[in-house]
Amino acid sequence: MNRQAIVICGTLLGAALVGAVSASAVVKLHNTTSQEQTTSPTESSSSATLGEAEGGLNHFMSYSKERYPDLTYAAENAVQAVVNIEVMMTVKGQPSFDPFLQFFGIPQGYGAPSTREAKAGGSGVLITSDGYIVTNNHVVEKATKVKVKLYDGRSFEASIVGTDPTTDVALLKIEGKEFPYLKFGSSDDLRLGEWVLAIGSPFDLQSTITAGIVSAKARNLGAIPSQYSIESFIQTDAAVNPGNSGGALVNTAGELVGINTLIQSQTGSYIGYSFAVPSSIVKKVVVDLKEYGVVQRALLGVQFRPIDAEFIEQQGKELGIGEIGGAWVAEVTPGGAAEAAGIEKNDIILDIDGVKIDSSATLSEIIAKHRPGSKIKISVKRDGKVKPFEVTLRNKAGKTEPVSKEELASLNSLGGELADISNNVARQLGIKGGVKVVAVREGGFLAKARVRPGFVITHINEVAVESVAELEREFASGKVGEKISSIDGIYPSTGRAASYSLVE
Repeated sequence: MNRQAIVICGTLLGAALVGAVSASAVVKLHNTTSQEQTTSPTESSSSATLGEAEGGLNHFMSYSKERYPDLTYAAENAVQAVVNIEVMMTVKGQPSFDPFLQFFGIPQGYGAPSTREAKAGGSGVLITSDGYIVTNNHVVEKATKVKVKLYDGRSFEASIVGTDPTTDVALLKIEGKEFPYLKFGSSDDLRLGEWVLAIGSPFDLQSTITAGIVSAKARNLGAIPSQYSIESFIQTDAAVNPGNSGGALVNTAGELVGINTLIQSQTGSYIGYSFAVPSSIVKKVVVDLKEYGVVQRALLGVQFRPIDAEFIEQQGKELGIGEIGGAWVAEVTPGGAAEAAGIEKNDIILDIDGVKIDSSATLSEIIAKHRPGSKIKISVKRDGKVKPFEVTLRNKAGKTEPVSKEELASLNSLGGELADISNNVARQLGIKGGVKVVAVREGGFLAKARVRPGFVITHINEVAVESVAELEREFASGKVGEKISSIDGIYPSTGRAASYSLVE
């Protein structure tokens, strides 16, 4: 039986980038963009009249050219704004091993691992005439140098303006003017069955165009490894492959409605499903990265679960919920936006700004379009009655003001993925709370101090830390200080307390 896994996949030039982990995989692609269009899309009515034949009705629909979409306009114009991206990166290898030296008993294979440069490929989309390019974060996240090749053959070195791992979106910039670019379209207005084009550079074949339809919207695959990931993918059957990542998904008007990001495959290559980040999310991320250098992430401040058939079966009777639809509020974050507005545990969120909540992806996408400080209207069912709430969204630190890139520098200097620990774990360790180190990133304090994943942080610079939200508030307020000097905590597996510091 096949099992599904999540795999990041690109096109390596001169080296191989593996595209499959187990029998079935969701693969991150690398792709390109397109150019602005101003005319309206061709009508694609699905209705057709039955043709009459002598002696009765013909069982086939009569062909009428104007009833079917012409994709040539979108393809020929949009392809000019899609670019090929070449990334240089440094990769680590094992210490060299020489069989000749082994034969003579000469010690080898010790010391630091060797490093070498490798190339990876992807795609991107020009979105302004002065050279701003959208792509995927996973295309450029390890880049030491980024080179962009345009449809007309010109090449430019690109700078990375900013990245957002939680949506897998990145913004690049090349110097110049009067570049062909692609206008944003509305992913919200996409309809199931609507024709779309995927444009990119699969397997380093620049300017490849494929067509398909919108198969589904608001797909959540669990493919982005972040506690605050936002997934609401557009699913299409347009053929995309490794190398398409960051490329354009366009409608028949030649407008950018998504950034191609993932494929679902048993082989690491396309077999019928592809996924794109919707333009509604991409556009907001791009504006934030241009204005602030970081994404201004708004949070509702609740943990929730969509009320579907599985929920009704598992918890419906216990909670007195028997009707599918909406999102059940499992927890309300202290100091968050929902708590401040009066939303409570066990409330059912029915709609936000008039949009019906039918999945977790839908709720996440709506919130992702806003910044901290934005006001939204929520309809909530409580005790059988529907009540309206106006909620002012906040960020992870509980603030409504924009956060600067500099304010996040200290927190980012930790260099790791963090998560809250449960109340049960806190009781077992005999602590009030803490944050668990889920992963350690190279170059940060955690890596330099040799902190291992699993470590629970209780103090930073002698300031108590009981949750991720509290930690972010302490950094934002300056209470922790500008520089991390010490971290204290405990390893749950052994119960051993540890203290880390760096002496420079």
